[in-house]
Amino acid sequence: MPSVIGLLEERERAAAERVEVLRTEADRVLAALREAELDWERFVVSRETVVEVLAGPDGVSEADTLASGDPEPSPSPSPSPSPSPSPSPSPSPSPSPSPSPSPSPSPSGAVPGSVVPEWCEGLVVSVLSPEYQRIMTVLIAAQRALFCKELASELGVEPVAAKVEGVRSKANRLVRQGWLVKEPSGRFALRAGVRGGGS
Repeated sequence: MPSVIGLLEERERAAAERVEVLRTEADRVLAALREAELDWERFVVSRETVVEVLAGPDGVSEADTLASGDPEPSPSPSPSPSPSPSPSPSPSPSPSPSPSPSPSPSPSGAVPGSVVPEWCEGLVVSVLSPEYQRIMTVLIAAQRALFCKELASELGVEPVAAKVEGVRSKANRLVRQGWLVKEPSGRFALRAGVRGGGS
């Protein structure tokens, strides 16, 4: 009859073998996960770049312009032929419908729904979409110019090349639209006149 110690040793060896198999499987899964994450990050950066290229100079893409355009006017009804004159008094003409007022442009120059409107005097950070507001908030709080890696770190972005490049793409967009300036050293800083960016 096998001893208790012998049985335990057999169970221990079987458990150790299973642990080794699972560790190997876990390493394979983690490697596949990392590769999938890198692919996903590349698609994110590519999408942001395409949106940036398709956007017009005021930060509104052609799709946004078409969506916000005025509807085509409905054709006016053709006039009915006037009846032959009769001795009875002719009815008074019905008043023509007053045209509906067209939407007035935003006084601040920002286009509602645009990702990064072109900055002009009096425009505040709150008109930006949340992801761009976060970049502006970090620079306002820092009160100094920051490299892209510093900016990404302050935003809590993982120090991975694809994600840091995503931050750089957004910061460069803010530079082109006049919210930030890019120093020769590569640092990003608030433009003077932007709220929190000096006088």
